[in-house]
Amino acid sequence: MTANLNINTIRQRATEFAKEFAKSNYEMGEAQNFIRELCNVFGLDYRRSVRFEERVKKRGGKKGRIDGFFPGKLLVEMKSAGEDMDKAYIQATKYFDGLKNEEMPDYVLVCDFANLHLYNLVTKDPPFKVKLADFPQHIEHFLFMAEYEVVAIQEEQKANELAAEKMASLHDAMKATGYEGKDLETYLVRLLFCLFADDTALFDRNGVFLNFLINHTKVDGSDLHGALTGLFDTLNRPTDKRPKNIPEHLDWFPYVNGALFQDSLTQCYFDEAVRKTLVECAHLDWSQISPAIFGSLFQAIMHFDDEESTAKTKKRREFGAHYTSETNILKVIKPLFLDGLREELKTIRRNNAKLIAFHQRLSTLNFFDPACGCGNFLVIAYRELRLLELEVIEAIWGKNLTGQIDVDTLILCNVNQFHGIEIDPSAAQIAKVALWLTDHQMNLEVQRFGNYYKRLPLDKQGNIVCGNALQLDWAKVLPPTQCSYLMGNPPFVGYSYQSKEQKADLERVFKGLKGVGVLDYVCAWYVKAAEYIQANPKVPVAFVSTNSICQGEQVTLLWGYLLARGICIQFAHRTFRWSNEGRGVAAVHCVIVGFGLQEPKQRMIYNYGDNIAGEPTGTAASNINPYLVDAPTVLIDKRRKPMCQGVPEMVKGSSPTDGGHLLLSQQEANIIRQKDPLASQYIRQFLGADEFINNLSRYCLWLKDSTAGRCQVRCRIFSFDFVSIPAFSDGRICPD
Repeated sequence: MTANLNINTIRQRATEFAKEFAKSNYEMGEAQNFIRELCNVFGLDYRRSVRFEERVKKRGGKKGRIDGFFPGKLLVEMKSAGEDMDKAYIQATKYFDGLKNEEMPDYVLVCDFANLHLYNLVTKDPPFKVKLADFPQHIEHFLFMAEYEVVAIQEEQKANELAAEKMASLHDAMKATGYEGKDLETYLVRLLFCLFADDTALFDRNGVFLNFLINHTKVDGSDLHGALTGLFDTLNRPTDKRPKNIPEHLDWFPYVNGALFQDSLTQCYFDEAVRKTLVECAHLDWSQISPAIFGSLFQAIMHFDDEESTAKTKKRREFGAHYTSETNILKVIKPLFLDGLREELKTIRRNNAKLIAFHQRLSTLNFFDPACGCGNFLVIAYRELRLLELEVIEAIWGKNLTGQIDVDTLILCNVNQFHGIEIDPSAAQIAKVALWLTDHQMNLEVQRFGNYYKRLPLDKQGNIVCGNALQLDWAKVLPPTQCSYLMGNPPFVGYSYQSKEQKADLERVFKGLKGVGVLDYVCAWYVKAAEYIQANPKVPVAFVSTNSICQGEQVTLLWGYLLARGICIQFAHRTFRWSNEGRGVAAVHCVIVGFGLQEPKQRMIYNYGDNIAGEPTGTAASNINPYLVDAPTVLIDKRRKPMCQGVPEMVKGSSPTDGGHLLLSQQEANIIRQKDPLASQYIRQFLGADEFINNLSRYCLWLKDSTAGRCQVRCRIFSFDFVSIPAFSDGRICPD
C-alpha cells in the first residue's frame, strides 16, 4: 500500500469536494476545476497527474479532446447537467484508438457534476453509479487514484427483505454445524455490525471486512472461527494496546468499544457452506438499510427456529413479536412527540437564542419503550431526533460549517437517551446494536455541512434492560422524572393463548382485580404505564394494541381501571391493518392509543374508513372515549340476563370447544365431499375471528339438522384413518 493519505483525510476532503460542486452543472465553465479538486481529494498534484483537453484521433479518424486524462489510470469525460451519460461513455471509448498501449486507462469516469459513473475496464463489471452528494461514503471505489489496492465490491440490491433472508440463511448454515444458543445469537449480532460497518465507512475504508473474508480465510471455512476471533479481539482492543506485530489486515480495523466484542465465544467449526453464505452476505450493500429492518432480521431467525409450527409460530406468539414497518412506527411517534417538536421548531426558526435552547432540550429528552423487542421504535425515534437536530444546526449556523466550528461540539443527541425493556436477551442485544448503527447513519448525514463525522470508539450505548417488563420496576430502568415519552408495541396475546406465567403477570399487575382473565396481555402495559406516569404527569404514552381492548367486555375492565387513575385518551388510530417488513408477515388488526394524565391541546382521531390497509384521515375530536369515538365516556358493562322478558339467556357465543374434531380444512372438506356424499351435506363454512381477519378457509360438520337420534359421520382427521363420530341431532357429540 503506497498511499500518502489515510482514509479519513481522503473522506473529509471528498466531503468538502462534494459540497463545493453541489451547484455546478456546466461542462465548459467548470470541468477543469472539478477535475483539479478531484485530484486534491486523493493527494495528487494535478500538474503532474492529469492532462487537460488531450488531443487524440478518435475511432473513425476524427479528432477529439479528452477532458481529463490520467495516463494508464483514468479517462474523465465531463458533461453538462441533463446530458445522456450512457452516450457520453460511448464517446469516451472512441478515444481509445488514439492512445498508446501503455497509456490505456483501467477506468473511465463519466460525470455530469451531480452524478458519477465509474467503469472498470479491467473487471468489466457494471458501472458503479453514485450521486456526488454520496461520493464521500463510497470513495473506496475511487481509491485506485491514491494507489490503494481496491477490492471489487459487488453491487447488489439495497439491504431490505433480501438482507433478512441472507441473515436467516447464515443463521441456518451455522446452526447446521451444531452451533446454537446464546453464542450463536451473539455471533450473528457481531457479524451484522461488521456487515453494516463495511459499507458505511465505519471501518474507515469500505470493503475491508469483505477483503478480510476473501483473502485471509480458507475456502473450506476451517480457519474461519480463529480468523473471526482475532478480528473481534482487534475491534475490542485500543490501537495503542495492540501487539506490535499484529498483521496489517487486522490493524486496518479501528477500535470499536461498546462491549460488543468483549466476551469470548465457544469454538464454532465452520464449513465451506457457512463461509460461502457469509461472503454472500458481505457482498450485499448494507449502507442504505432501514432501521426498521433490524427487527425483521431477527424475526427471520426466530421464524426458522420454530419452523415446525404454523405461520403464527408459537415462539412469535409468546413474544408478541409483530415486527413493524417504518410507516406504522411513525403513526405512533408523530402524534406522540415528533409533530409537536417540528411545529415548535417552525415557530422559533428565526430566533437563535430560542434555537440554541431548543437544541439543548433535544439532547435531554429521554425515550422509553418497555417492550422494545429489537428496538424498532427506539431506532426510528432516534433517527427522527437526529434529523431534527440537523435542521436546528442548519437554522443556527447555515449550510456550510467547514472551518467555522468543530462539528463534535454541535452533535448533542446520542443513543444513551433511549431506554427499553426486553425479555429476550438476543433481541435486547440487537436493540443496542441497532441504535449504534442508526447513530452512524445519522453521522453520515452530517456530510451535508461539508464535514465527515463518525463516533468511534463507542462511548455511549442505549439503556436496554433484559427482563420481564411486568415484573421489573420501570422506575429503576428510567426514573419517571427523567422520562419524556413512553411508547411501544407490547405483546398482544389474547387470553386463550396466554401461558400460566403470563396470566399470573396479568393478575399481579391488576392487583387481584376480578375478571382480568379475559383481558389481552397488552393490557398489563397500560396499567404499568398509568402507574409509572403518576410521578410525572407530563409524560405522554402511546401503545399499539389489538383492537379488542377497545371492544366488548375488555373495555369496562381495563378502561374503568385506568379512568379511575386519571387517564385520558389524547389521540387514537382506529382499527387498521398492522403489517411488518419481515418473513412470516404478522398481519393483525390493531389500534394505537395515545394517553396520559394531562388534557391535550387538541384530541385527534385517525380513521381508515373502508380501507384498513390504507392511509388514515385525521379528525379533531372534543373527546375520545375508550371505544375510540368522539362521544361521552360511557362504559358498557356485561350482563347475563336479557333486557326483555321471555327469551333464553345467552350462555356462550360461537366458540368451537370440541377439540377440533368437527373442524375441517379446505383439503379435508374436499376429501369428504368426494368420498362420502352423505356426510358432505353436513359440511358448512366456519367463520370466526381468525378466519375473517386472515382470510382462511375453514369448514365444520354441522349436525343440527341431521336425522333424529344418532348419525354416523365418516371423516378423515389429519393422519388418522376414517373414524366414526356418534352425535345427536342438535350437534352435541355423544359421550360414547
